[in-house]
Amino acid sequence: MIQVYDSLRRAKVPLTPREPGHVKIYVCGVTPYAESHLGHARPAVVWDVIRRHLRRRGYRVTFVQNFTDIDDKIIARSRQLGMSAAELAERHIQQYEMVMKRLGVRPPDFSPRVTDNIATIIGFIQQLVDRGAAYSSHGDVYFRVARDPLYGSLSGRQLKDMREGARIEPSPWKQAPEDFALWKAAEPGEPAWESPWGLGRPGWHIECSAMSCQYLGDVFDMHGGGLDLIFPHHENERAQSRAYLGHEPVTLWVHNGLITRGQVKMSKSLDNGIGLTELLDRFPPEIVRTYLLTVHYRSPLDFQEDYLRDWQQAIERVWRLWDEVRTADAPRHWVQEEWMERLQSFEARFLETLDDDFNTARAFADVFDMIRDVRAGMTTPFRDDARAWGRKNLEIADEILGFLPAECSPTTEVDGSSEGLLAQVLALRDNARRQRQFAWADALRDVLIKSGYDVEDTPEGTRVHRRTSGPQ
Repeated sequence: MIQVYDSLRRAKVPLTPREPGHVKIYVCGVTPYAESHLGHARPAVVWDVIRRHLRRRGYRVTFVQNFTDIDDKIIARSRQLGMSAAELAERHIQQYEMVMKRLGVRPPDFSPRVTDNIATIIGFIQQLVDRGAAYSSHGDVYFRVARDPLYGSLSGRQLKDMREGARIEPSPWKQAPEDFALWKAAEPGEPAWESPWGLGRPGWHIECSAMSCQYLGDVFDMHGGGLDLIFPHHENERAQSRAYLGHEPVTLWVHNGLITRGQVKMSKSLDNGIGLTELLDRFPPEIVRTYLLTVHYRSPLDFQEDYLRDWQQAIERVWRLWDEVRTADAPRHWVQEEWMERLQSFEARFLETLDDDFNTARAFADVFDMIRDVRAGMTTPFRDDARAWGRKNLEIADEILGFLPAECSPTTEVDGSSEGLLAQVLALRDNARRQRQFAWADALRDVLIKSGYDVEDTPEGTRVHRRTSGPQ
């Protein structure tokens, strides 16, 4: 059973999806007002690994990650650059998606933007006003924090200790200092939308409550984000969702640790971020991706380029082994040797490691231990069997961790619009199934599904049908 640390209960608890076999996830995305930096990459890579592991364990996963494409910082930056807020956001959304693709992060099932969901957000706010959980004042709308007796339990804060948090502006129109904005009246020249309270735009927190309900329903399984989002963002989101729904909106609150530089949080506002494009131009994407997985996702990661270079040397040893084993056939012999027993049981141990709160640091330790066993076996008369187990186990681990170079990884995605390439993938998968290379066959099945096909295994081989709609 998969165990996940829940920030609300402050303990690891079993993952028990509300809908059996189907895990629904919402993760807070970026505010695209500047180039993406390494701090943005960590949650993206972490959740990519979590999704891959869940799918390997047989779950269907619906994954939603938003873009906050209208915000005070976007407006201020767009004015500095003499362009519209929409143009600035679009530029940096495209840049973010490009670097995520280079990192091997599979795109979300849904990537909603605030500006495409204004009507949904307004309807959500109106319900809170109608129920007395929110009030309008001089064109703004605020949430009544005091109406929620559980407010503060996620972050561990008390109302008496509340302060004006990031992106929550002080206002003389509030009934209480801790109340936060759901709708903000437009200043002259700002982007604005019509609403029952006049021209304005959504506050920061309300967007995630409204869009998670829109795309995942009134309760879902996992809500993710960085530790810095627990307060005020997730605390406020939980409060307004509870007021709207009448129950908890999320089963598990899951937060990743931050990337620091010299023990200081990496962020655009502090101007200490490392641009992802520049970093990926200097280091292979697989090195950057997996470096972010070298510590447990809940722990901080203090970036040092020397450590990144050391990690590159470690991963290059994995690549060298892959070059030696990638053409190996299936294992043919069994001998009662410790190295072979450990190679045969690697998959179970590796997946059980990740079952324990997605511990990628320990999972990589399992991979390096497995490589030592492969090397030991390759010095015996059963060298071909050691190579075969090495190939199989590296494919299994790469399917989740994503450490092999894209040009040789068995999980590389393909363009499903190419019929010739599609035929090649189908032939490869049928051959893998005949040889009982099930990890490789499963990886190719994922490629086909991600390329827009429904996959059916029949006695005659793999059949595919182009989907006419997105994931359900």
